[in-house]
Amino acid sequence: MQKLDARQLRARCKVREFACKTSAELSTLEGVVGQPRALNAMQFGLEIPDKGFNIYVAGMPGTGRSTAIERFLKELAATKPVPSDWCYVTNYANQFIPKALEFPAGMGKVFASKVDRFIEASRTSIQQMLESEEYAKQREEQTQIFEAQRDQLTEEMRSKAQEAGFVLQGTQTGLLMVPIIKGQPLTPDMVAQLKPEVRKEIESRRSTLETELRATFRKLRNLERELREQLRQMEEKAVRFTLEPLITELEEEYQGNDKAVKWVHELSDDLIENLNQFIGRQPEGLPPIMAARIPSPEDFAQRYKVNLIVDNSEQDGAPIVFVSNATYTNLFGRVEKEPRFGALVTDTTMIRAGDLHRANGGYLVIPVREMLMNPVSYPALKRALQNDQVGMEEVSEVMGFLTVKTLHPEPIPLKLKVILLGEPMWYQQLYQLDPDFRELFKVKADFDTTMDRNQDSVRIYGDFVCTLTEKESLLPLTVQAIAEVVDFSSRLADSKDKLSTRFDVVSDVIRESNFYAKKEGKKEIGLSHIKKTIDERYFRSSLYAEKIREYIKKGVVLIDTEGDVVGQINGLSVLSLGDFTFGQPSRITATVAPGRGQVIDIEREAQLSGPLQIKGVQILTGFLHKTFGQDKPLSLSARITFEQSYGGVDGDSASSTELYAMLSALSEVPIQQRFAVTGSVNQNGHVQAIGGVNQKIEGYFAVCKEIGLTGEQGVLVPKSNVQNLMLKDEVIEAVESGKFHIFSVETIEEGIELLTGMPAGKRQADGKFPLDSIFGRVDKRLREMANIMREHNRPDVGN
Repeated sequence: MQKLDARQLRARCKVREFACKTSAELSTLEGVVGQPRALNAMQFGLEIPDKGFNIYVAGMPGTGRSTAIERFLKELAATKPVPSDWCYVTNYANQFIPKALEFPAGMGKVFASKVDRFIEASRTSIQQMLESEEYAKQREEQTQIFEAQRDQLTEEMRSKAQEAGFVLQGTQTGLLMVPIIKGQPLTPDMVAQLKPEVRKEIESRRSTLETELRATFRKLRNLERELREQLRQMEEKAVRFTLEPLITELEEEYQGNDKAVKWVHELSDDLIENLNQFIGRQPEGLPPIMAARIPSPEDFAQRYKVNLIVDNSEQDGAPIVFVSNATYTNLFGRVEKEPRFGALVTDTTMIRAGDLHRANGGYLVIPVREMLMNPVSYPALKRALQNDQVGMEEVSEVMGFLTVKTLHPEPIPLKLKVILLGEPMWYQQLYQLDPDFRELFKVKADFDTTMDRNQDSVRIYGDFVCTLTEKESLLPLTVQAIAEVVDFSSRLADSKDKLSTRFDVVSDVIRESNFYAKKEGKKEIGLSHIKKTIDERYFRSSLYAEKIREYIKKGVVLIDTEGDVVGQINGLSVLSLGDFTFGQPSRITATVAPGRGQVIDIEREAQLSGPLQIKGVQILTGFLHKTFGQDKPLSLSARITFEQSYGGVDGDSASSTELYAMLSALSEVPIQQRFAVTGSVNQNGHVQAIGGVNQKIEGYFAVCKEIGLTGEQGVLVPKSNVQNLMLKDEVIEAVESGKFHIFSVETIEEGIELLTGMPAGKRQADGKFPLDSIFGRVDKRLREMANIMREHNRPDVGN
């Protein structure tokens, strides 16, 4: 057991470690500090080209993950070639599956522009050709030939009708055959007055004439069809002739891109097939309501537009895309829709690229937490990486819901490096639960939350302060303030020998100190400003801690800091409220009686114990068996509890405390209530390190200060936790003045001697402990309990 002096309670940075008066005289930093392992892993992961070597960057926010990724990617991307442009165009064979066209970087924009000019030139050339005298003359010649043939057939019909005794009259419903007698047309009434045999003879001639006329009408319709087909072929031939030089120009320019050239030919075929709509020529006899639904030439020309979804014309090196919102549509793109005549419609020009399209050929950085919050993003990303292609589907379709018919663009080949950015917890979950994750993300870059504290790292911390103040135009820090920032960093790291790499927290302290310094009209951030910031941050979050201390002072929560009590001890625990962690004392009591060797944890019985708390109770039971149960059965029934604890209890840091209470109850030797204790224990009685040692000491000190410091109160901590001590100045000052004490213990024997003032006792040659020792009294009491239980279990006792 060792009583710690003030020098052992905190590491202090010496101002002489900085060769400056303010941070303005120091150098600025380049790159990431204190992460050699993570940087090595990132270097490897980014450079290896093989499939599956994507990277998971694990670490807490503020440890330099994003900075490291950005720096590495910028350096590496600059050495890589610029990837291709990608366009989507209409698939005229199946408009629901648009085609993807690839072009060298910067050429996609050029191709889209050339196609637009081709469409405009085509419309102008076709309209000029159709309005030309030469084309009109050719059309007129064809029409005249048809009209001559039609007139000849019409004249033949009239002659045949006249020979049959009829005259042909045109009506709105067609030709009417009117019988004539002696050159006089007969009305229906006149025909009805004729003799039956005359009427019969007229009907016979009418029937014969109708047969002949139907044959003639068929000839007329055939002539009309032939004329339309001849005019169509003539028009198509003329249009193709007009378009040929325009198409040839595109062919020659893109002769190495077979897919693009093929699409240009398909475009020209579709243009000719839909010539009326392309030039805005309305079909004859179309009802007005139908004509209103026909798109204008400009709207119809959308089917010939090139949709450039990835434009790398201004890209230098490989692209780097940082995803801010990892939804499915943001990652994989979407097909937009717009309402027309009460329905949602879409086309190829409404396809929008996602982050995977933009990062193709480069690097994609995704926050894993945001991605996992979107249920379809991660499975879809895996499929894209496994298949080396990026497709585009409706979210409802991906999830298996009913969808309306829409576009399904042709998938684009995918080659990129994906970097997932997240906490270590997510990596463990994905690695254990998803076999695909192991094959796709084979590189892990672990960012540590601490780094060693030595002369080099302390100087680097000073350079970090300089870098931050220059980058954000903050006031410079005095050398004393820099030293305090270094000490604050060690406090964050919970170690005298470490510095925190949580630079976001350290940066916020400097920013807040800058605010206070400017508020006071200072030109530098001094030591007082850093201390004020730390105190104010604590004050803003410490309401709950103060309420607990108030309850203790008023006696609502029972904690003794004076006197001696058997089987009662002050344990120390840590409470976390998210942004704020603080320590508080808890009364732990133990009671014993003869029984069947049970040590009952009341929290466990009430289902308030966590697994580590249960383990701690089992370990102290093992210590009792090892120390006192070798020559007799442990015939006791013991109960341990955290008094006035109404929530869950977990962790094994109170196991040594519970064991002290148990030894006190068994030996009937009181424990001095001026002490509070923390530390876990193993079955051999060694006191082991715990977490939150600074908060626990400061929590008990605050309670003692609230009730009143007597100069006797103190704390027992594990010896292995001395290296973690970075206590507040007020605690250190109290220790220096003898108002508060901190002891380090290595074994249960050391602790129980300090708590009770009685020797623990060592086993003698006869196997027994001295009677005037704690262990001697415990051993004697356990023997008495064993005899009681043996006597109680004798068969004749019941008689």
